[in-house]
Amino acid sequence: MDPVTLAAAGAIGGGIMGYKGNQAAAKAAKQTADYNAKVAENEAVLLRRKKIDEERALRQNNERVMATQRVATAASGVQMSGSPYLALQDAYFNTEMDALNIQYAADVEATAKAAEAGLARAEGAARATGYKMASYQSLLSGGSKAATLMG
Repeated sequence: MDPVTLAAAGAIGGGIMGYKGNQAAAKAAKQTADYNAKVAENEAVLLRRKKIDEERALRQNNERVMATQRVATAASGVQMSGSPYLALQDAYFNTEMDALNIQYAADVEATAKAAEAGLARAEGAARATGYKMASYQSLLSGGSKAATLMG
């Protein structure tokens, strides 16, 4: 076989190898992005559960404190009205405000993780598209080199 034909075959082979390599890289980029997105989604679930537990603990602790206040007030012989009642009411409303703040923080964290997952998928898709374009460029380049050598 003459050297020109061998060089042309090598150029075509190189183009095909570049194509296959970039196609594999595109697939790997997409898989990595999907994995990273799934990790972010799982973290969102865990963060939500943590906030639910945090809210539950807050409510339980405040219930205990308010029950202790009721018992202490009753033991002292003071009626549950006026200042003691208002103090208990304040404690209740403060608990509700703290619970709402925990729920809000959970929503913020969930939104951030959803955005992180979406960004991971978008970056992966962009990277995959870049690798696919490079794979087509490898084929065209190999074909062009072969045609130049044979021409």
